[in-house]
Amino acid sequence: MSHTEEIQHHYENPRLLESILEGLRASGKDPDHLAPEDLSAVDEFHIRGRESTTETAKLASFPKGSHVLDIGSGIGGPSRHLASQFGLRMTGIDLSPLYCDIATELARRTGLSDQVRYQQADATSLPFADETFDGTWTQHASMNIENKEALYREMARVVKRGGKVVLYDIYGKEGEPHFPVPWARTPDISFLCSSDGIRAHLEKQGLVPIVWNDDSEQALEWFERRIASSAARGPDPVGLHQLFGPIWSEMAKNIVRNLKEKRIGVVQGVWTKP
Repeated sequence: MSHTEEIQHHYENPRLLESILEGLRASGKDPDHLAPEDLSAVDEFHIRGRESTTETAKLASFPKGSHVLDIGSGIGGPSRHLASQFGLRMTGIDLSPLYCDIATELARRTGLSDQVRYQQADATSLPFADETFDGTWTQHASMNIENKEALYREMARVVKRGGKVVLYDIYGKEGEPHFPVPWARTPDISFLCSSDGIRAHLEKQGLVPIVWNDDSEQALEWFERRIASSAARGPDPVGLHQLFGPIWSEMAKNIVRNLKEKRIGVVQGVWTKP
C-alpha cells in the first residue's frame, strides 16, 4: 500500500457523513438547515478547534472577498467558517476524495456552496497556476506530508505577490511521539518537522514572517480541558470521536502525553510573499 493509500485509509470512514447527520438530529438540529457553528465540534479537526481558526484568521487579516486556498481542508470546517464569518472565497483541497465529497455536501447544507468549493488534490503538486490565490491556509496537514520542501514551495508558488501563507501546525520536538495520534495510528505515515525546519522551508521560498507563535502551552491546556469535560459528561452526539470511533479516546490522551513530554509542539504562523 502506498503512503497515499495508507493516509486515505487512516482517515476515511464510509459512514462519516451518515454519523454526523445522525448526531445532529440527536442534538436537536435540522440537518437540512444548518449553520456552520452547528458543525464546529466535528469539522474543526485540529487542536483548539474553532478557537484557533478564529484567532489565526484575525492574525492573517485577509481583506473581505479574498480568495484563499485551504490545503488539507478535511470535511471543510475552517473554510466554511472563514467564508461565513470573514467573507472570504475559499477553495479547499484534500487527499481524500471522500472528505471532499462530505465537505461539499456540508457546504450545501449550510448555504455556503457559492463561497466554497472542494477538490481532491496532492498538496505537493497543486493543480493551480502560479499566483492564483490571495493566500494559502493550512491547519494540521503537514504531519502526513513527507516532502516538506515541495509542500512549502507549492504553498508559496500559488500565492500572489503581497499575499499571505498561513499555518497552524503540529511540529516535532524531542523523540518520536506516542502512537496512535489523530494523524497516524503508526509511525508509517507520520512525518513531523521541527519548528526551525518549518521556518527554514518558508524562508527558502522567499517568504517573510509577520507572526510566528509557539502555541504548545495553550494547546495542552485546551486538550486537557476537553478530556476532563468529556469524561465528566460523556461524548456529545456530534464530535471528533465520529471520525475514528473508539480509538479516538486513546489518540486524544496521546496528544496530551506528547505535548507534556515535549515530543510535539504547535506553531502558528502568518508569512507574506513580498
